[in-house]
Amino acid sequence: MSTSASVTARRLTATALTAGALVGAMALPASASDHARPNRPEVRISAVQYDAPGRDDRSRSSLNREWVELTNTTRHTINLDGWTLKNEDGRTYTFHHYRLEGRSTVRVHTGEGRDTRRDLFQDRNREVWDNRSDTATLRNDRGRFVDDESWGRNRHHGGGHHDGNRHHDGNRH
Repeated sequence: MSTSASVTARRLTATALTAGALVGAMALPASASDHARPNRPEVRISAVQYDAPGRDDRSRSSLNREWVELTNTTRHTINLDGWTLKNEDGRTYTFHHYRLEGRSTVRVHTGEGRDTRRDLFQDRNREVWDNRSDTATLRNDRGRFVDDESWGRNRHHGGGHHDGNRHHDGNRH
């Protein structure tokens, strides 16, 4: 083999080995990182009381017995600033300056009240959730779907994201 052919063969071998090493190095971290981090925060609609117990008289206490609970299933605090909770008619509640601690739940009431770490209030003077049929949809601050919960005729429960929720009637769906 001539010197020129020998140099060319070594260069081709080195190039092939380098390319193979790069492909292998890039593929391994990508598949490992897919398992290490979920695609979105683990915040779920964990319960909905869409039909307040008692008479629907639009009183403060009646409106505050209508609520949606969100649960953070991770150990980490998740910033919900800019997230939205919306019904099918487009009535939207936007979270402002709220951080949901790890492994905790917040109840979002329809009526008026003083916000705390465990209870938030939409400050509305009418019911939001239709007792017969509706969907609560949670979206993050980028408008991406996070979770939903539906009830009524021909409706799904939980959007396929959780095992089921306790509703106003106390039954699991």
